[in-house]
Order: sequence, then C-alpha cells, then structure tokens
Amino acid sequence: MTIADYNAAIQLWQDTAGVRLRDADSREGIARYLERNPGLSWVALDDGRIVGTIMAGHDGKRGYIQHLAVAEDHRRQGIASRLVANCLEALQQAGIIKSHVMILRTNALGEAFWHRLGWQRRSDVELFSFINGGGENV
Repeated sequence: MTIADYNAAIQLWQDTAGVRLRDADSREGIARYLERNPGLSWVALDDGRIVGTIMAGHDGKRGYIQHLAVAEDHRRQGIASRLVANCLEALQQAGIIKSHVMILRTNALGEAFWHRLGWQRRSDVELFSFINGGGENV
C-alpha cells in the first residue's frame, strides 16, 4: 500500500461495515503511518481496482493490524486471509512475533473472521485511550 492508494482505500473503508474512521485516517495521517511502517500494509487488486486493504505497524515489540476490508463483491475468496498472511509475514521479518487487532464489539463478522484464523479474544486487558491535544473522543 502506498499513499497513492488512499482515495480508493478510504472509499472502501467508508463502504465497509465494521471499519470505523477517525481524524487519524486523513490523507496526512495515513501517509505518516505508511512512512513509519514501510512494507507492512497491503492492497488487493482486481483489474486495477482496490478490492481489499490491510494496514499493519509495530512498536518494536508487538504488531498492530487495522483497516482490514474486502469489497463485498469479492468476499469469500480468501483475500482477507491472504492480506493477513502478508502482514504477519512482513511483521515476522521485522522481528515481530505477536500481533494484535482491535475490532468493534458490534462487529460480529470481524470477530468470527479473526477467530477462524486462530486469533484469540483477550479478556485480561482493557483498552484505554487519551486524546493528546483534543480531537476525537474515541
């Protein structure tokens, strides 16, 4: 994924139930993310059209996956699983062996997908967020 993919990616994210967008998903925010995490985010193409996306990054210890989305007319073809595999392979090459994904509690399809891939729900931690300098509440 490169910043040149932004317009098509943001449209896919907006069209995908379960993907929540925030101020950090602006063109500038995504450009910073991609620059900070080169080679870790991917798009899936069909005839030049972006039909899938996934973004990944790491903090040096753990990987983080976000914005996994596949166009509705391309689901159930293994695209999402391949995108996840690409990210995990790239993270492993960067020395990252454990990764996390956060999904909305209301995203039953997402939860079922990650469970099928063998990911495990964490019940031992809670997520806290802080907005440094104002901005979004969530």
